[in-house]
Amino acid sequence: MTAAEHRRVLLVVNPRSAQAWAALPDVVGPLTSAGVTVAITDEDRDALQSVDDAMPGLDTMIVVPADDDAAAGCELVVVLGGDGTMLRAAERARQHGVPLFGVNLGHVGFLAEAEVGDLSTVVAAILDRRWVVEERMTLDVRLFDGTALVVRTWALNEIAVEKRAPERMVDVIVGVDGRPLSSWGCDGVVCATPTGSTAYAFSAGGPVVWPEVAAMMVVPLSAHALFARPLVVAPTSVVALELGDRSTAVLTADGRRVFDVDGRYRIEVRQGDEPIRFARLSRAPFTDRLVAKFELPVAGWRGSGAARVPRA
Repeated sequence: MTAAEHRRVLLVVNPRSAQAWAALPDVVGPLTSAGVTVAITDEDRDALQSVDDAMPGLDTMIVVPADDDAAAGCELVVVLGGDGTMLRAAERARQHGVPLFGVNLGHVGFLAEAEVGDLSTVVAAILDRRWVVEERMTLDVRLFDGTALVVRTWALNEIAVEKRAPERMVDVIVGVDGRPLSSWGCDGVVCATPTGSTAYAFSAGGPVVWPEVAAMMVVPLSAHALFARPLVVAPTSVVALELGDRSTAVLTADGRRVFDVDGRYRIEVRQGDEPIRFARLSRAPFTDRLVAKFELPVAGWRGSGAARVPRA
């Protein structure tokens, strides 16, 4: 392998998962043996060393800072973990547009491409450069104090504005495209992407939206109002959330970036300019992923693909 052909991947691991510890050498060993440099952030290295200082595979990886440039020069970010680890890996990959290749070690694992039993297939696909890239919409989130922009962040799944005090609702005025829509006394509001439609927004009663659909979901949480249905708005829209003067809340982006908000602030949510890229083994229909992850009852289907449907 010449210098021009040098290959590099970033590994992001759930350090609390025994499955991840066991899978580590099965990923790192074949890749490094084939001349692929495997990098790991100092954050993950330290967490793994706290479990086992001699964990197999750690000594063959290079260590990079856990920042937005962690994936610089990499062709993939390989993730061993569940959806939480995938969201953390997205923070590392986003700046340089590097695709995420996820191996699910969690429960549902909607964001990952493969299961832990597919490790050999994943490694072979990486070595052969045999993957397709799928882009997912993100959210651009801006927090204003008056006219001053005080916070700007982003989300792959959703942002949630939730009450801080369990005993008190928050008052939220919702606007779309510069026009007021409605006000809710509620536990909070979720704004989600199609990717996030199977996460928090789904639990709150929002619709499942296919990833190919460009749209934003607005889902109220336990709203006391006549008009409090989930909304699906255009990707060109700007959703604004304003809190009542006496309301205090917490704004979270993907459950990872947290900001305190109150009646002084205005939150604006729009489609992000930078999508997150996923590496997939094939362009399988989202319907199949939905059925598999939620274990939906489809026995008896006689149409296209009936041979793949398990029968009772």
